[in-house]
Amino acid sequence: MPVMSLGDELPNFYLENNMESGNLHDFISGSWAVLFSYPRSFTPICTTELARAAQLAPEFAKRGVKMLALSCDNGDVNKDWIQDVKMNAGIEGEFPIRLVADQDRQIAKALGLIDQDQPNDVSMPITCRAIFVIGPDKRLRMSMVYPSSCGHNFEEILRSIDSLFMVESWVVGTPANWRPGDDVMVVPSIPKKEEATRFPKGVTRFSMPSGKDYMRLTSDDF
Repeated sequence: MPVMSLGDELPNFYLENNMESGNLHDFISGSWAVLFSYPRSFTPICTTELARAAQLAPEFAKRGVKMLALSCDNGDVNKDWIQDVKMNAGIEGEFPIRLVADQDRQIAKALGLIDQDQPNDVSMPITCRAIFVIGPDKRLRMSMVYPSSCGHNFEEILRSIDSLFMVESWVVGTPANWRPGDDVMVVPSIPKKEEATRFPKGVTRFSMPSGKDYMRLTSDDF
């Protein structure tokens, strides 16, 4: 399990990758970023993961979110594998995601991403499937962990990033299955007397069996 807690600043790791190597903090450089780990190159689930991430890279870029993918493979293996991923994704040209080669497992160990139950061919542990969403302040804003048998859902990652952006600017929360354009929740810390000024398009209230007045919806178009 990841050892980072929400709000922690990520260490300034050196990132050896398929594009321009450098330090993590320089890579973030005031932007949002997603760091996701995968177990191994040249494996079926990981290939579909990187392919889908590459297909959705324009959506991440549109939101100003940079992308990093990390495994314990070496850089040469990653470069060879990219061709398979591109074919699976149906894309051409430069691969849009930096593949970080963490062969000595320094980053994976520091972030708690080692899956001891999934060794590689020489009985060395490999990375689990995890997601870190990192804010411009280099702090962890969201994390998810998946078993090796379950590939990442990048549409859910985009949805979660949209939610983070929404609540970064407004004192609201996003309900289950929320998508941009759906109504949002008025958080309990907002008193009734402030509703009209904060939410000029109105607030919808729900009468609950408990009698407590806490279920309030408003438009996400502020």
